[in-house]
Amino acid sequence: MSGWPALEKYLDRAPTSKEMMAWIELIVGQGIRRAGYPADGWTEEWAAEQFRETGLADVRLEPLDTPIWRPRSAAFEIWPTGRPDEVIRFEGLALPYTTPTEGTEGRLVRMEDGEVRGSITVQEIGFTRLPQTEVQARATGSYDPEGVFPDLVQTVPFDLPHVLDFDIAIKDGATAYVGLLTGLPWETSDFYWPYDAERRPIPGIWLSGQDGQRVRELMASGECEGRIVSDATITEETTHNVVGTLPGASDHWLIIGSHHDGPWASAVEDASGVALVLAQAKFWASVPQELRPHNMLFVLTSGHMAGAAGTQAFIAAHPELFPQVVLEMHLEHAARQAVVVDGEVVPTDDPEVRWWFTTQAPELEQLVAESLAAEDLRRSWILSPTAFAPNPATDGAYFYYTGVPLVQLITTPMYIFDPRDTPDKVDEQSLVPLTKGAARIIAGTAGCEPDTLRVPIQTAADETE
Repeated sequence: MSGWPALEKYLDRAPTSKEMMAWIELIVGQGIRRAGYPADGWTEEWAAEQFRETGLADVRLEPLDTPIWRPRSAAFEIWPTGRPDEVIRFEGLALPYTTPTEGTEGRLVRMEDGEVRGSITVQEIGFTRLPQTEVQARATGSYDPEGVFPDLVQTVPFDLPHVLDFDIAIKDGATAYVGLLTGLPWETSDFYWPYDAERRPIPGIWLSGQDGQRVRELMASGECEGRIVSDATITEETTHNVVGTLPGASDHWLIIGSHHDGPWASAVEDASGVALVLAQAKFWASVPQELRPHNMLFVLTSGHMAGAAGTQAFIAAHPELFPQVVLEMHLEHAARQAVVVDGEVVPTDDPEVRWWFTTQAPELEQLVAESLAAEDLRRSWILSPTAFAPNPATDGAYFYYTGVPLVQLITTPMYIFDPRDTPDKVDEQSLVPLTKGAARIIAGTAGCEPDTLRVPIQTAADETE
């Protein structure tokens, strides 16, 4: 696989980190960017205009029906059984897409106590500390010139052992769910999870660590009852995927994508992904058509935070495309690792651990490894698409089921579902290396046919047999 040497002289045409940060800050400045919100509608139009100004062809906004969740308020009240005059009230965030309620009451039962039927289920939640030695066991390759992986422990923004326990509570007959964020490294109730857009039939609320500690103490002192009140709307509205193309040297196709929505104003998630895709578009538009290895399709999807609605809609709308696709590349989350100091989330100078989900074609894995090393993209793992789940843990997950070869980048910093995802968390010093590294991978597909890098679709179970 080759193709990069002829492009070396064009490297300086890649956008600078200053340009990319300006895009990110502009997007973040529009406000909360959930699908259906004004800021996300603005981002759709702005991205389409950037595609046009870049010189992309057939730039269009492809509509899709998207489930839209708009929370207004959520509160939880608790009192000792038989003493309702001793009520204590806490404000929090409703779990996305849970059922609003004017007041759901019941006895309080801890999730770990087992029998939750007919109760308001209460559970403590924390973020998982993930030793990179555990990731190494699942990886097919890495780029770690510093040698930090053996001792590095990453805090991921999930409680992995309990990531969907509220669904278990629903199945077991709970009438409501209260998540106590007592195990998070900072004080927040603004935890935007889950984002699968599954409409759950009971109300739920996240409470901050300090409020959760108080609830835990009250429950430890004796039987308690509680009430959840939440105000939100769930509608189905039209949002848009942003699409544009460039002609290339073959009749086959490359897809380069990310998503444009986010849980909050969200810089890393995923204004940084928008910037990385736009950087690819601008770079490839600046080189001669004969040096673009294949036709290129750039897509910024809607509704990632609504069950990857945009990715699914794009795939459903273009079944004729995928037999001609040489590679699908997704670029998400140029993130800095952060630490918590005196309750504040503070970015460090180090990049967050990078996951490169890569189809297990040896020549593609080698191309990715060489490209990471060429641009010094340290703290990178190369992982099979099913290393952690039946599909990659990215906005592009559903492309896996089309059978096309994949290279999908994502990072999972601990702050990614919180409003603390601000522009200072973006790994600015990696923006240009990521752009060049992705371009190297794309260039390396020159001469490939659609079947060159394809392998049979596997499940996680297949890989462990």
